Amino acid sequence: MHAVSDVNDWNRQVIEEFRANDGRLSGQFDGAPVLLMHTVGARSGQERVNPMMYLDLDGHRYVFASKAGADTHPDWYHNLVANPAVTVEAGGPAYGAHAAVVTGEERDRVYAEQARRYPGFAEYQEKTGRVIPVVEITSTS
Repeated sequence: MHAVSDVNDWNRQVIEEFRANDGRLSGQFDGAPVLLMHTVGARSGQERVNPMMYLDLDGHRYVFASKAGADTHPDWYHNLVANPAVTVEAGGPAYGAHAAVVTGEERDRVYAEQARRYPGFAEYQEKTGRVIPVVEITSTS
């Protein structure tokens, strides 16, 4: 339970900095593309907000369920699979969006580009036996 509290505290600090600085972050995320994704808890029905890096590629926006290479998917991923209607904050006004898991060759192409731009994502994939999901976020508003 302690680890969950640490993650929640870290997320809360990132979210506060993100909102205070129009989507810009310092430290390890300085200059990185980060958004806040609002999901609805699959079991609780409560809104959850998670900061995550994204990739804009060929007119599409993607996020990655890397969980730093852990062997389980992040909770937010399970939430958006159960309820793909999400809200996104990306430094401007929040917008409604639909989340869809990308698979096969398209998933591999997008993930490879993210790993090329941010080598930590290649390390995450090497650390785990699972295929890290790629999720396309499409604005609905």
